[in-house]
Amino acid sequence: MVNQKTIAPEIGFTHADFEALLDKYDYHFSPGDIVAGTVFSIEPRGALIDIGAKTAAFIPIQEMSINRVDAPEEVLQSNETREFYILSDENEEGQLTLSIRRIEYMRAWERVRQLQAEDATVRSGVFATNRGGALVRIEGLRGFIPGSHISTRKPKEELVGEELPLKFLEVDEERNRLVLSHRRALVERKMNRLEVGEVVIGTVRGIKPYGAFIDIGGVSGLLHISEISHEHIDTPHSVFNVNDEVKVMIIDLDAERGRISLSTKQLEPEPGDMIKNRQLVYDKAEEMAARYREQLIAKQQGITIAPPAEEEIILDEDIPPATEDAVEDEIPPATEDVVVEDVVEEIAAEEIPPATE
Repeated sequence: MVNQKTIAPEIGFTHADFEALLDKYDYHFSPGDIVAGTVFSIEPRGALIDIGAKTAAFIPIQEMSINRVDAPEEVLQSNETREFYILSDENEEGQLTLSIRRIEYMRAWERVRQLQAEDATVRSGVFATNRGGALVRIEGLRGFIPGSHISTRKPKEELVGEELPLKFLEVDEERNRLVLSHRRALVERKMNRLEVGEVVIGTVRGIKPYGAFIDIGGVSGLLHISEISHEHIDTPHSVFNVNDEVKVMIIDLDAERGRISLSTKQLEPEPGDMIKNRQLVYDKAEEMAARYREQLIAKQQGITIAPPAEEEIILDEDIPPATEDAVEDEIPPATEDVVVEDVVEEIAAEEIPPATE
C-alpha cells in the first residue's frame, strides 16, 4: 500500500485581489437612498454602521432622531439592524454619512398630511411664543399657531406649557410650513353643540362696515349688516356698540371654514323692530325662532316658501371667515433647517429648544 501525502494547493489571493473582489460586488449608494444597516461601533458623538459598503458609514448624533439626543445609546444599540437615510456622498475617506432624523421627518410629514385629510383635531403643548403667535410640536414637526387663531384671553406668554386642541390650516412640506388653528378647533367643538335656528346670547366684540362680530361662548359669529334688520342700515355702528349684549339666531354653521352666521332680522316681529324696539325683538326671539325652524322643516319636506321681497342676497364672498388668515412672513418653518433667531423674535435662542440638536 502506497502512502500518498495530500498537499493543499497554494492559492495566491493578494490584497489587490481582495479589493478587486470588493469592487466587483460593491453596491453603489446615493444620497436620498434608504438602506438597511447594522450598528457595529458606538462612539461618543455618533456611530459606525455597516451598510455593505467598503467603508463603514457614520451617523452623527444630531442625525439620530427628530428629537434631542444627548447620547447615541438613547437611540442605537450595538448589533441593531434598522433603516438609515444616506445623507451625503462619500467623504475623502470613502465614508458615507447617514441619518435617522430624515426618515422620521419624512414619516412625520406623511402622518400630518393624513391627519389633515381626516380633518382630525390634535392636541399639543405650546413650547414657545413669538410676536406672530405660538409654537407647538406635531409628530415631531414644529407647528405655528398665528395669533389670530389663538382663542383665549390669556397673554400669549402664559400659554407656554398649556395643551391646546388644534386643527390644521396648512401642511406644506415643500415650503416647510405647518400652520394650525386653536380657534377653529374650538369653533368645531362649539358647532357640534349648536343648531341652525337656535337663539343664543352673545357679546359684540368688534364692528366692521360689513357687520358685527359676536362672541358666543368663546367663538366668534358674524352678524352681517344685511341680517341685522329688514330695514336698510347704513352702518352696524348705528345699531350696536362694542361690548353690547345681544340675542341672535344662528342661521348657518360652516365647520369646514370655521364660520358661524347670525341674524337678528329673522327675529323681528315687524320689519325694522331692531332699530325701533330692540327689546321687543329680544322678548319675542324664541317665538320667532320657532317659526323660522318651522320654515326650515317645510323646505326640507319640499314645500317652497318664497323669501320676502325686501331680503337682500348675501354673497358668500361678502362674508369674511370668523378667523383671520396668518401673515405669511410670520410663519416659521416646521423643521429646524433655519436659525431659530431668524423665526422667533424677542426670545433668546436658549429659551426655545430646537426639535433636533
